Amino acid sequence: MYLVSPKRVFKGNKAWEKALPEISKLTKFPLIVGRSSSTDSLRQKIIQDLNLCKINTVNETLHFDCCEEDLNRLYKISSKNHCDAIIAAGGGKVLDSGKILAHRLSIPCITIPFSASTCAGWTALGNIYSQQGQFIKDINLSSCPDILVFDYSFIKTAPTNTLTSGIADSLAKWYESSITSSSNRDGLVQQAIQISRVLRDQLFLDSEEALAEYSVENIAWRNVIECNSLTAGLIGGIGGAKCRTAAAHAIHNAITQLQPKKKPLHGEIVGVGILIQLKLEEIKNDNKLADQSIKQLVQFMKKLDLPTTIGELGIDIFDNNNLQRIADFT
Repeated sequence: MYLVSPKRVFKGNKAWEKALPEISKLTKFPLIVGRSSSTDSLRQKIIQDLNLCKINTVNETLHFDCCEEDLNRLYKISSKNHCDAIIAAGGGKVLDSGKILAHRLSIPCITIPFSASTCAGWTALGNIYSQQGQFIKDINLSSCPDILVFDYSFIKTAPTNTLTSGIADSLAKWYESSITSSSNRDGLVQQAIQISRVLRDQLFLDSEEALAEYSVENIAWRNVIECNSLTAGLIGGIGGAKCRTAAAHAIHNAITQLQPKKKPLHGEIVGVGILIQLKLEEIKNDNKLADQSIKQLVQFMKKLDLPTTIGELGIDIFDNNNLQRIADFT
């Protein structure tokens, strides 16, 4: 079954205000899920606006990344209070938590990204981590979110590194799908691959200008945040698992096992994973184009101040047999 997109997507200026009538039809007593104290004021605005629409809420904070302990706790709270929907407002792991929780409770899910760091607000997929942030597994969900609210004013408040991290994560769509599915003759898969190539080119063209001016009036900024949070999700929806992951994300999952003190963002790790994947392509497949891609990508990532080595992620590969541990888990 293809789970292509959320049922409704509200994007742009005042997307939140425009979404409220539809949200009012969907829920009267949702559980609001968030985490970071730095985005608490945004969640308070959401709660106040919902209350004005005569929607009462139960408000809960995640204690960790998207982990079973938090999910089980919130499942009990939602069930006890007879909540009729989940509203997940925050970054990627908050959005994943909300989607998984709604899936398990069989109630609607509304995602409200506060950054353009991932496409988690779009997809029918969630990642489970340990309390320490170690990747455990993917979970395929029964549907994409019922409503995605992508409000520019919320995204604009996010730190710069969340945007650059999202750029790296979005680039992986091309570098992974082009190697895993290039010989697949399914028309939708091939179309998804071509969209991922256009996505890559758009990011190469617009990312520097987007970072130079965080502004709704800056079309480059709008293009990039929508690439990261909307188009990247659409690619996974159209192409399915065949366009989702290859070595870059597998390497990400392995690196999280080492629990670096610096705790880099998801996309920062994935970006390094892309470079390692390309090096593997060059060595194992004698792919000369991979070397050129590495040079192009390293230059681009350095301009965005993204890490380009495992060491820059805060991990000493010579310590505690770390390099072998990454290889074994991958």
